Amino acid sequence: MRSMELHDQYGLTPVINARGTFTPLGVSRSTEEVAAAAAAALSGFFVMEELKDLADRTIVQVTGAEAGTVVHCTSAAITLSVAASMTGAAPSRIAALPHTEGMPGTVLLPAGHAVDYGHPIVQDIRLTGATPVLLGSDAGCSLGELEDGLARPDVACLLMVSSRLTRGDDLPIAEATELAHRHGVPVIVDGAAQDFRIKELLATGADLVAVSGQKYLGSPTAGLVIGRADLVRAVRAQEKGIGRAMKPSKEAIVGVVAALKARQEMDRPAWEQEQYDKAARFAEAAGRLPGISTTVVADPTGLPFPRARLDVDSATAGLTAAALAEALASGSPPIWVMSEAKEKGELTLELVPLTDRELEVILRRLAELVGDRDAPRAPRGGRGGRRG
Repeated sequence: MRSMELHDQYGLTPVINARGTFTPLGVSRSTEEVAAAAAAALSGFFVMEELKDLADRTIVQVTGAEAGTVVHCTSAAITLSVAASMTGAAPSRIAALPHTEGMPGTVLLPAGHAVDYGHPIVQDIRLTGATPVLLGSDAGCSLGELEDGLARPDVACLLMVSSRLTRGDDLPIAEATELAHRHGVPVIVDGAAQDFRIKELLATGADLVAVSGQKYLGSPTAGLVIGRADLVRAVRAQEKGIGRAMKPSKEAIVGVVAALKARQEMDRPAWEQEQYDKAARFAEAAGRLPGISTTVVADPTGLPFPRARLDVDSATAGLTAAALAEALASGSPPIWVMSEAKEKGELTLELVPLTDRELEVILRRLAELVGDRDAPRAPRGGRGGRRG
């Protein structure tokens, strides 16, 4: 059954997601191959430890990491990575959480990395029983401030975030990791949407990197924890404790394996060119609308595809960027865009998962809203956003 049939059968609202891998909109689209693998898993029985071993081997094969494992989601990956840094694989410590007596119970986090992605990341830490300690301020955290934090006697780990949600000046992950290691403190990187950059993040020296399976990788809901073998084993051991509520399902594990194999087989240069061409075609067409100028912009976190930015001249377009975003989201079908910079007159669209037909719907809606009835059409090309 296709997704549109589900919308019709259950009276659900179809939506065009130009906002990126946004959890409230279902995050991403799986390829037919990944969806078929997950569906096949639903109808079978498995020895779950064998499935987990398969996933762990596949992560290592595809990423080149020392070890890796699958948990329920990235939020769970953060919690279980923190727990692993506190307990190791010791059964008595694992069973004790969230009581932390006798083990390190402080997690350092740059203040600008205390992000909220639907709930605060500090709650992921607190679920283990650990105490988050924020370093610096929203303006940034210096290496000196990190050094002071690392002088505490009970530090379990340093948690860093690689995301466009962070605030303030960047604290270089590699330099922060080197400093933490001098104090014997492991480093965990929350790289939820950074599955294209796993090798790069591991190259910083980070001990564990947590990424999402269901974002650009396109698997069912899952989190991947990748890095140091002893800590990955300790993450997996958390299923005997607080991780029981965060375990992955059989269909998620099989879907992750299928998605990783598809990523390994991807012609990445061709895929990246396809994404650039799609954004350029859309920007060229949208830029012909009154009051809208367009730019193809790079992803701010280094992901290998661009986005289309619309700069709205309210005097010519007849409405502000904020009003345009609201009108797009309240139409039928709703069209969601990135509107964080709307007060500056900017809207940004991520087009990676969208088909040519969906791009035409967006262009037609934009034309209607800014008063141009001769809606431009996006020139067709490629595979319409489906990933190989």
